[in-house]
Amino acid sequence: MTRYDAVSLLKKHNSDENDFNHYLESEAVMRELAKKLGENEEYWGMLGLLHDVDWGLTKENSKEHLTKAPEILKEAGFDEEFIRTIVSHGCGFDCAELLNEKRTEKIQHALAASETVTGLIHAYTLMRGKRISGMEAKGLMKKFKDKAFAAKVDREIIKECENFSLSLNEFFEIAIEGIKSIKGDVGLE
Repeated sequence: MTRYDAVSLLKKHNSDENDFNHYLESEAVMRELAKKLGENEEYWGMLGLLHDVDWGLTKENSKEHLTKAPEILKEAGFDEEFIRTIVSHGCGFDCAELLNEKRTEKIQHALAASETVTGLIHAYTLMRGKRISGMEAKGLMKKFKDKAFAAKVDREIIKECENFSLSLNEFFEIAIEGIKSIKGDVGLE
């Protein structure tokens, strides 16, 4: 599937602009991470882009999240490994019977940490007047340590970056660079 087709698929099932910005930010972080780790940037980017493909259909009942994604993705031609990785970002949450499931693969940890860190970065950019330019990992680290800041962002999931051999600081640098590369597309400066 081309990126254009993936965006069309997302738009078919998701209409909220803020949600869409999250998908684009997740894609950007995954692409930058793949580049750093020597992985396939297109594949990892596609995972980031499509990780919440069914959110627009399920957000009114979050327990249903990731129950519709496998069928949507299978119909679009994605293989079982891709679908399994997408679904894995819900491990530990009360959705799609994933509450007691654990992520086991590097790519699964990467997707979960990447899509989660976008919430922390986005909140920090809003605090900075929508400016990601000039954002540094050390400033993001201070916000990460402040549990009251972006309180709903799960810090433990972000720490899963250690499961693919990156420190928090390194991961923050990569994630910030990824989002900087698309700042205009997601309304940031």
